[in-house]
Amino acid sequence: MSAGAFLAASIALAAAAAAISPAIAQLDACASDITLLLPSPFNASIFACRPIWNSFILRYSQNQDNTLSIVVSAPYTTGWIGMGFSKDGLMVGSSAMVGWIGRSGKAHIRQFYLRARSSSGVIVNEGSLLQSDVKPAVLLYGSSIYLAFQLRFLAPVTVQNLLFAFAAEAPNGFHLTKHDDKVSMAFDFSAGSSSGSSFPYKLKRNHGALAILGWGVLLPVGAMIARYCKEWDLPWFELHLAFQFAGFFFGLAAVVTGISLYDKIHANVVVHRGLGIFVLVLGILQVLAFFVRPDKDSKIRKYWNWYHHSIGRLAIFISATNIVLGIAVGDPGTSWKAGYGFNLTIILIACIFGEVMLRGRKSRKIEENHGMSSAEECRE
Repeated sequence: MSAGAFLAASIALAAAAAAISPAIAQLDACASDITLLLPSPFNASIFACRPIWNSFILRYSQNQDNTLSIVVSAPYTTGWIGMGFSKDGLMVGSSAMVGWIGRSGKAHIRQFYLRARSSSGVIVNEGSLLQSDVKPAVLLYGSSIYLAFQLRFLAPVTVQNLLFAFAAEAPNGFHLTKHDDKVSMAFDFSAGSSSGSSFPYKLKRNHGALAILGWGVLLPVGAMIARYCKEWDLPWFELHLAFQFAGFFFGLAAVVTGISLYDKIHANVVVHRGLGIFVLVLGILQVLAFFVRPDKDSKIRKYWNWYHHSIGRLAIFISATNIVLGIAVGDPGTSWKAGYGFNLTIILIACIFGEVMLRGRKSRKIEENHGMSSAEECRE
């Protein structure tokens, strides 16, 4: 059957189904009857059905030849939806079936190999999924899109790491646009149950949030208090200590969550991990330096000050660099980039304002000292 005839037959079946089951024209649900909506073998009534994620509905059946028939549906206006199979719950290295309706109204479904996170690393018509001789199908009906396909396996399918994603922007040719949302989960096809996300998204978010709060906010603020607030009517030293110790402990928590995250996903982020450990070592050196701080009248106090200021500035610079790198490799979305960019901007503006005020105070002191010296010379 040609692609045009196959699409025409699908449309005819959809028209017949509309007369029998008008409820499907609204949002799809497991209670909806799709037996007349899709071509054989995807119209079988023996399909198990599970709400899977974010209004996605998964229908499936498995025969004795280890062939898995799948119908996945989701609300649709524009863009694409996809279902992927992964070895470890991660995007990179997985294969996915993706469907969409083109700008001309033509339906498309293709297998993609997710070689990398970038759009150029998502390769069409490649992947490790073995498809059967039954042609995959895509159907837009009412407010839902349906992707139907068959996959062959060497053994009965039980627990699989599945990926689901969607985007509101249609593919450019066969180049997928960036997804608007995604999820990874372990699904048991034999029991019909999911064990939640197999990717530790919450742990990943906590790691990033703790690092930004500790290394990226509290430490710089504490350093600015020590540099710019000494002459203010504030307990600046106590505030400086409070911010620095709080920043260190939040940063330490970020390192601990980062180690836990690495143990779960074994991400290839050598530079990010190395810089994170380096920042932690610098933070530990700063804490130890506090406990061996010499008196102001000590001859070695100026060397301690030089060490303390230099290590502190290096730690802040490296931590800011590593946060930017972490956001880049973690790809958490534009909100994180914009949020940390705003944070950096505020800190830089505060530093510039503080430096201007500090130089002004120093200039006034020099003028006052010069005036006092001139007065003493006149009296002499």
